[in-house]
Amino acid sequence: MPIRSIELFTGAGGLALGLEKAGCHHEAMFEFNGQACDTIRYNIAHGQSLARNWKIHQTDVRTVRYAELVDSIELVAGGPPCQPFSMGGKARGRNDARDMFPEAVRAVRELSPRSFVFENVKGLLRESFASYFNYIVLQLSYPSVTRKENEEWTEHLSRLEKIHTSGHLPELSYRVVYRLLNAADYGIPQYRHRVFIVGFRSDLGLEWHFPQMTHCMDRLLWEQWVSGEYWDTHKVAAKYRPMLQNDVKSRVEWLKSNYCLIEPPGLRYRTVRDALVGLPDPREANAIPNHQFRDGARPYPGHTGSQLDEPSKALKAGAHGVPGGENMIAFPDGSFRYYTAREAARIQTFPDDYVFDSPWTEAMRQIGNAVPTRLAERVGQSILAQLV
Repeated sequence: MPIRSIELFTGAGGLALGLEKAGCHHEAMFEFNGQACDTIRYNIAHGQSLARNWKIHQTDVRTVRYAELVDSIELVAGGPPCQPFSMGGKARGRNDARDMFPEAVRAVRELSPRSFVFENVKGLLRESFASYFNYIVLQLSYPSVTRKENEEWTEHLSRLEKIHTSGHLPELSYRVVYRLLNAADYGIPQYRHRVFIVGFRSDLGLEWHFPQMTHCMDRLLWEQWVSGEYWDTHKVAAKYRPMLQNDVKSRVEWLKSNYCLIEPPGLRYRTVRDALVGLPDPREANAIPNHQFRDGARPYPGHTGSQLDEPSKALKAGAHGVPGGENMIAFPDGSFRYYTAREAARIQTFPDDYVFDSPWTEAMRQIGNAVPTRLAERVGQSILAQLV
């Protein structure tokens, strides 16, 4: 039986797709942005295999009354807006009106799910947010211990710390863990570091840990520069391969001397070239959704594109469109071009039949804000293995 779930801050659906594939059934999904909701509604209307039964509510989560919409929810998921904690933003944290972690806590408090999973940017772990992040974790651990009227958040934090150390836990409490994951370590063709916070209701007595990493750079370097298997797989002749860069030569030599003819363990990192297999050059006429060429890509200092034969740099969603190095490919011959939205969706491991019915800049914003679908699936599978 599928796990009954809801999702907050759904965005374009990356996390939702991965959890659905892992075995969740979203009884309700909540998203404020109308264009992201339009993307989900488009895929529902067109019968996308994972999304066709979704129920999307375009609303401010602060107005949601969960008891009126759902019951017996086993998993709460979501990616609270990252702008308050992003390295590229103003980093106002709890002072930013877009900080929705209080709403994540409220959903857990009112629904008492068996488990929850929330995702956010790496910046959430920066030193300046250390106390507030601890506050978030303790609120999720004891969601029924609410902040009193006129109580400062630091005073509430102190009360939560006392409860946490006392051993006398409230009736509703969660065992909470978090970890910074790199999507590339799990087979996503992108260096993308994100914080995942996972909790299980304490009365369940469950033991859990984050899934083990499956992919590594050493194996990629081996298959590129020792066995040559990578180039053979992609049928890339020697004259079209990039040069071995000085900064990785020493690592390749170390691999040769330490592994000899025995391959390094694990699977290799997946690259941009891997992600684009089967897609035609977008400058050629094609009928693939979201795969239209966009001209004008130019590198500039600090933004030099994603190398074709490495995992992509983290895709980003700019406030005014998304030009720049994070969203373009750097080819071995020295040329550059922007990712098409379909290529970016491949980098984020969205299914090919999941369509972004928007102009390029809006589609790239939604894709850049998303959780990689395959990473959500891996984490979701690990959680559901404990719940079923």
